[in-house]
Amino acid sequence: MAVKPKVADYMTPEVDYIDSDVRVSDAIETIISSTHENFPVVKDGELIGFLTAKQLLKHYDKQDAKIETILKKKKKLVVARPELDLEDTARVIFRNGYKKLPVVNGNGMLVGIISTLDILRSHIERVTPGKVNMVKNLLESEYGVRVRLGKRLVPVNKLHPTQRKIYADELEGRKYELEKKLAEPIIVVKRKNYFVLVDGHHRAVAALNLGMDELMAHLLEMEPEVELRMEKAAKEKDLITLNDIEVMDYAQHPLMEITTKLVDKDNRNA
Repeated sequence: MAVKPKVADYMTPEVDYIDSDVRVSDAIETIISSTHENFPVVKDGELIGFLTAKQLLKHYDKQDAKIETILKKKKKLVVARPELDLEDTARVIFRNGYKKLPVVNGNGMLVGIISTLDILRSHIERVTPGKVNMVKNLLESEYGVRVRLGKRLVPVNKLHPTQRKIYADELEGRKYELEKKLAEPIIVVKRKNYFVLVDGHHRAVAALNLGMDELMAHLLEMEPEVELRMEKAAKEKDLITLNDIEVMDYAQHPLMEITTKLVDKDNRNA
């Protein structure tokens, strides 16, 4: 039976918060200089509430007042606990329209934040293994070998592509995913001095463009080692490094071509 992921597995433990004895003026500076619209407020490490920019605006004339004195007290704070099932927590977040929930331990101490992005990341990571197993089964069936699975960081400059073209619009999307730590691992076949890139060419080029040294990858090791047909074809086309991949303009994407034809057809029939 599969173990259900817990909040602790995906929460962000480093939490930006405001201490209850901070002055309003300092809290305003904190919010202005951050990307957050609200902050958890703690007193001696214990979560006592949330501070929003709207609350600070209401009390703008009380610059020297302590945050605890203006904090809107709630009888019951909606929180998550590290040991809760992630799926149950996701239901609470999405059904109530929250973007994130504070995570507290049994003593009410703030230990993390779980957000919609964390939950999305958990789903991506759980979908990927199905794809990996499919590739594993295909390799074993087609080449008559045994394939071992692993997972590790691999050097971006050691990736050998097997796909000649990628698309600029999707490349931008993969950059965003990497920056937000939402990208699923790539899939590679391990060789002695390099890795054959089987799946994840947009992610790999995005990582290269972002100056990343490593990418998380699902690793397939073939026993005995056999040259893949896609690997051989790539060599014949002088496709050796990620820099050899051609980035196609958005307008050249097959989906755009189909869409354009459909629109033109509709216009002619109008």
